[in-house]
Amino acid sequence: MEDDRILERERYQMEQIRELESEELQVEEVDEESSDDETNYRSSGGASASGEVTYNTSLAALHSYLGDVEDTHNRLAFLDGGAVLNVPLFYLEGVVLFPEATLPLRVIQPNFIASVERALRQVDAPYTIGVIRVYKDPNNGRIKLGTTGTTAEIRQYRHLEDGSVNVVTRGQQRFRLRRRWMDVEGSPCGEIQIVKEDLPLRTPREAVGRLTPLSIFRSSVHSQIPPINRSRADQYGFGNENDSDAMSEESFESELSPTERRLHQSALVSCDMLDESASSDDENIEQQFRIQPSRSPFDSFRRSFSTGKKQEADGLRLAFGKRSMPTDNTWKKYSLNQFREAPRAFWPSWVYQMYDSYSLAQRAAGRWKQIVRAPSMDSYITKPDLLSFHIASKMPASESTRQELLEIDGISYRLRREIELLESFDCVRCRSCETLIAKRSNMLVMSSEGPLGAYVNPHGYVHEIMTLFKANGLAVIGYPVKEYSWFPGYAWSIAECATCETQLGWLFTATKKKLKPRSFWGIRSSQVADDSR
Repeated sequence: MEDDRILERERYQMEQIRELESEELQVEEVDEESSDDETNYRSSGGASASGEVTYNTSLAALHSYLGDVEDTHNRLAFLDGGAVLNVPLFYLEGVVLFPEATLPLRVIQPNFIASVERALRQVDAPYTIGVIRVYKDPNNGRIKLGTTGTTAEIRQYRHLEDGSVNVVTRGQQRFRLRRRWMDVEGSPCGEIQIVKEDLPLRTPREAVGRLTPLSIFRSSVHSQIPPINRSRADQYGFGNENDSDAMSEESFESELSPTERRLHQSALVSCDMLDESASSDDENIEQQFRIQPSRSPFDSFRRSFSTGKKQEADGLRLAFGKRSMPTDNTWKKYSLNQFREAPRAFWPSWVYQMYDSYSLAQRAAGRWKQIVRAPSMDSYITKPDLLSFHIASKMPASESTRQELLEIDGISYRLRREIELLESFDCVRCRSCETLIAKRSNMLVMSSEGPLGAYVNPHGYVHEIMTLFKANGLAVIGYPVKEYSWFPGYAWSIAECATCETQLGWLFTATKKKLKPRSFWGIRSSQVADDSR
């Protein structure tokens, strides 16, 4: 049923595309309406656009320029981490594929056509190829291959009359390239090992919480520390708690050294049991505060270990910081619960949150929404692993930066790096001459897959482009061409850097009067400078 709904939606979208293609290319009318803008395009490269968008962004994600493609109806189950297998390899320049990202291919060379045929019939991993980034070493100009890539599952394909093959693939899992070779047909092949992805980390439930009532603390301060391998739930009869919390604590503690683990466990002896006797103790203590306002809970706390006015004063400063000391009238404002909220583990709470995948996912999603004005990301926040790959695959950054993200092991580490990049991202510059092309505020989403996506031209070259509604320092070459447009309803023209004449991308111009934006830019990520600050 799900496949039927998808096919029905695709048929409807294809009808929309045909309606757009049936319209005549209104190049002359566009030129007449915006002759001043065209002069602007050819000099400074500035494209005017209003904030309104009437374009159906789902059309670009269909890659209809590839023609009618046949669905393989194959959905391969994920391979176990550490699995080793042999797959055909595709070396792509200027492209970094991530899990869950779409990659279109137009396969022209005979050896790569043989690779597709082999992938379609192989038994170990049917319909699967390996995608590796190839690039030139900036120091010596030599061709180099990435050591980390992504498996891609062939979802759709079509054999053309000239022998070439159009393919639409979907990123699946990261892998490490162990060795590579050429088979008898000249097809690149490789032995790969699937990367075992970690589970999202969560701050341990016991890391921060409520201190025990003072009377219980006094009575147990000299008691023996519980064994390390005994859970607090067992000690106090809580029963089975949320399994995910337990798993997350175990995954956290597994990252600690033996010494750190002992310190962490010994710090968890403070329990959060609050019973009726504790409540009566609280009332007695608060009654004492009304009579003796110069004392605080930290007075009794510290006197249980040592005496002296200096320690008492230090305890008050610890509780109130730089604020003035409380008087008789202000004690009523402070609940005893405030003094029980304290770290109960080896590190303070903010240290744990630095590696809490769910907390990091919320921060990354918020920053991403600010930049690309994306809809709600709530569904991704509960899946930090998918969110980290989603942002990495759509981030408007250079290919080398995105390759760096692909190679990072650990969800928390990848999310932290993405947050850092998103916070520093402000400008898009030409990689060759550092000319300022656009600002972060110029980002425009023209595809349902995000502000950056991969597209393939008729000659088989794959380009990852970021879309902008405004750009500067670009010169447009030639007239708009409607054929083989990646965005149905728009014609494309080549755009070069006005300073160094490097081809940076394309200008897309609407072919219908009612289509908005009237124009926008597609900038190749491979031609964007690494430093985006």
